[in-house]
Amino acid sequence: MMKRVEDYVTSIPDFPEPGIIFRDVTTILQDADGLCLAIDSLMDFLKDVDFDVVVGPESRGFIFGVPVAYAMKKGFVPVRKKGKLPRETISMEYDLEYGSAVVEMHKDSIKPGQKVVIVDDLIATGGTIEAIIKMIEQLGGEVVKICFVMELAGLKGREKLKGYDVASVITYEGN
Repeated sequence: MMKRVEDYVTSIPDFPEPGIIFRDVTTILQDADGLCLAIDSLMDFLKDVDFDVVVGPESRGFIFGVPVAYAMKKGFVPVRKKGKLPRETISMEYDLEYGSAVVEMHKDSIKPGQKVVIVDDLIATGGTIEAIIKMIEQLGGEVVKICFVMELAGLKGREKLKGYDVASVITYEGN
């Protein structure tokens, strides 16, 4: 029987707090077949998409985005936490469950008119990706697809990404 990507995810009940089921993506990465299946599934979403570059947020957006960019012969643009990139950056603040955070990308990383795909491991509330979209568009790029390995549909992150083409390999209905 063919395994699915979700067969490689370990679910940990009551972590980080009671009532939460933590979906651990590292068990996908630890298994060669799971990793290949996850990357291939992301690339399947992109087979008919015209794009120039892959953008991924640290750290797991790097893990999944770089192999996709490599296999599809595209460049990769890292999005990092504030203060981690060495050249001139643009930044965007976004809300967290408790407080806020700031992400940055190099000011010259997206050229006007470039078609951009965003790849990350997980969509929860959608705040990080919403901030990344704003930066890409501020630089003149066009987001043509957003791909995730996992989606926690109960947190309604997709609502923040209305108007964009969003795909998830695995969707969990709860939080």
